[in-house]
Amino acid sequence: MKMEVIMAGFGGQGIMLMGEILAHSAMLEGREVSWIPSYGPEMRGGTANCMVVISDKRIPSPIISSPDILVAMNKPSMDKFTPTVKSGGIVILNRALIDEKPARQDIEIIEVDASGIADELGNMKVANMVALGVLVGRTGIVKPETVLKSIDYFLPEHRKNMIEINEKALMRGIAEVKK
Repeated sequence: MKMEVIMAGFGGQGIMLMGEILAHSAMLEGREVSWIPSYGPEMRGGTANCMVVISDKRIPSPIISSPDILVAMNKPSMDKFTPTVKSGGIVILNRALIDEKPARQDIEIIEVDASGIADELGNMKVANMVALGVLVGRTGIVKPETVLKSIDYFLPEHRKNMIEINEKALMRGIAEVKK
């Protein structure tokens, strides 16, 4: 088993955290993982993406040229990375910031209003956890309870009050894909 994921969006959308949580969760479940961040010089609003590889075997290279899964939190990310997704792969789109679907017919496209759900929950910053929930719910690559442990691990002490809303966002993402 090997799964390659690219997560992409604007800086400030929690792209790196989403990737770290996925990689850490897989590591807790005994898998080999790699996580590589890539972002522009801007603190907020610039481009950000990360590559996560999860495998049962040693990972020879952490660089991904054709991901199995793309999580695109904005249109520029969808435009940039959708052409690279493997045939039969999955593209998860944040419908709130992407007003069109990719034209490709050989991939599964999952649209979720991650930003809208996050807003409904009371904090736009958890849109990344909604999208991560969709990925976890659709693929089963890691267990939701392991992701919750990783959220707790990565949230600093002064943000521990955000655990409950992150859990709700993750579970809403999982529920969206189960509909």
